[in-house]
Amino acid sequence: MTLTRDAAAGRSDPDAHSSSFQTHDLRFAAVLGDAPLLHHVAATDAHEGPVYVASEDALYFTTVPRRGGTAAAPGPPEVAIKRLALDGERFPCSPDRVSVVRADASAANGMAIDHEGRLVICEQGSPSRPAAISRLDTSTGAVATLVDGWRGLPLNSPNDVVVKSDGTLWFTDPSYGHLQGFRPRPALGDYVYRYDPREDRLTVVADDFDKPNGLTFSADERLLYVTDSGANQEPGSYDVTRPHHIRAFDVLDGRRLGPGRLFAVTVPGFPDGITVDDAGHVYASCAGGVQVFAADGQLIGEITLPGAVNFTFGGARRNILFITSDSAVWAAVLSATGPPLPVGAQPRGV
Repeated sequence: MTLTRDAAAGRSDPDAHSSSFQTHDLRFAAVLGDAPLLHHVAATDAHEGPVYVASEDALYFTTVPRRGGTAAAPGPPEVAIKRLALDGERFPCSPDRVSVVRADASAANGMAIDHEGRLVICEQGSPSRPAAISRLDTSTGAVATLVDGWRGLPLNSPNDVVVKSDGTLWFTDPSYGHLQGFRPRPALGDYVYRYDPREDRLTVVADDFDKPNGLTFSADERLLYVTDSGANQEPGSYDVTRPHHIRAFDVLDGRRLGPGRLFAVTVPGFPDGITVDDAGHVYASCAGGVQVFAADGQLIGEITLPGAVNFTFGGARRNILFITSDSAVWAAVLSATGPPLPVGAQPRGV
């Protein structure tokens, strides 16, 4: 393998790949720039919910679920929240930069950061613990439940969450917990919700999904993109006749969604994680890595990384796509930049 040199790091990185990018449309050049690289950042059990916090130059994520109990009596998934202390664009990072923030995170999955810099967490729950959207103050370790039901009925197993500029939380709640055997039979549909913490009000904003999964707003928040991974039901399953696509919704009055429309179909595999850059490109995970779509839904390129689950933009210039892949954290250094960081994730003094 040809060694590449990271000028910011001042040292050679044998794990940096410049051949991990496939172009399908000339528009992908604007995403890649002149010298895109894919770096191996750290070997760790990074599964979901990556959140970059610029004020700490750190990445938070949830770990790969491990089934507790015994073979005869399996327990609910065991998931921790971890923190990777980054060092600018110096890759890879040493193993001692990964630390445990919360050892038992109630089968946590997706995460976001609120305006006060606290983690907002999708807790999938267990047979004895309710599914919920919770909030973790990483400076104190204090955890608070924000919402765990709608109209007196329990949530299924929240999967992913985003925080809008007005402070509201939007999240998906598929019934994967029941399908995977650690949550009771659903009392609610597989919905997309909006939660207003100021009013303590939870509202269903979309109810026609098979398995709503990842979600993200466009940079101007006029659109909400939601992935439907209905093709995957039980672990390891894939039914091509069920949804494996991304839908787009107009956001009306900042509170409601217009009719959904098909944005793109993900092949191979099904979409999970999703994000956008500030030029309107949409990034979604697939079986082969990360697919990148233009604003018109056309596939323009791919980042080859089998096992990619979720990702987020970060770094001092917001041009690094940090990717979790179950066994490692990776960093795609691009020309594209992510949308402005949430208030709580910005550098101090911004």
